Amino acid sequence: MAVKSFKPTTPARRQMTVPGFDEITKKTPEKSLITVLKKHAGRNNTGKITVRHHGGGNRIKYRVMDFRKKIEDVPATVLAIEYDPNRTAYIALMQYETGEKTYSIAPVGLKVGDVVLNSAKADIKPGNVLPISEIPVGTFIHNIELYPGKGGQLVRSAGTAAQLMAKENGVSQVRLPSGEVRIIRLDCKATIGQVGNLEHENINLGKAGKTRHLGIRPTVRGSVMNPCDHPHGGGEGKAPVGRPSPVTPWGKPTMGYKTRDKKARTNKFIVKRRNDK
Repeated sequence: MAVKSFKPTTPARRQMTVPGFDEITKKTPEKSLITVLKKHAGRNNTGKITVRHHGGGNRIKYRVMDFRKKIEDVPATVLAIEYDPNRTAYIALMQYETGEKTYSIAPVGLKVGDVVLNSAKADIKPGNVLPISEIPVGTFIHNIELYPGKGGQLVRSAGTAAQLMAKENGVSQVRLPSGEVRIIRLDCKATIGQVGNLEHENINLGKAGKTRHLGIRPTVRGSVMNPCDHPHGGGEGKAPVGRPSPVTPWGKPTMGYKTRDKKARTNKFIVKRRNDK
């Protein structure tokens, strides 16, 4: 769980930190579980840029993840903990007793040789998958389904965990990492424990080149552009924004401007918003 730092041989090295990769036990991915991942550099089917700051980056293969947990009541043994370039969390290579291999998100405390189970009768221990109806109130969970059988969609980033707060009237209340409390059906599945790779938040990339390796292109400030390119552009020398609030290149306010639909269908599932006191 250590973070590695360097002697300041260059200005970038002075700030840079990298993960220790202590948990990683296997360096190459399982060949049967990787697929090609094409890059689109933020362009749509007509070739126009629809998402800025995408492009370049290292070539990576996608690891096919088992978020749905289709195989039930069959124990699976953890063969390895691997690095995954597609996500912040580490992933666990598991083999079921039937011989099938799958990738899952590796929670804190999962080690090679551990046996995990996807079952309503499984024990409450990290890595086991149960319906929320069978999980005790107060338990920390991750990889939570929103719709039964669709697969885990919530709480999958490194170091995150949600807490099961209550169960009543056929639904549960789950506190998400943002602080939001949300209603989730009891027949949705969740994995026990906290997502691993806790030191991820302490990593400092150190230099611009590492951001480029991730496929992120530079962000140019609007205030250094011309008026034809951005509402903040133009003026003599360093000019103020000249508006009540900073805006996007397309003129939408950016500070405190609410973008959620007031009539959103899912409003009824949110018990407490993340900012509510």
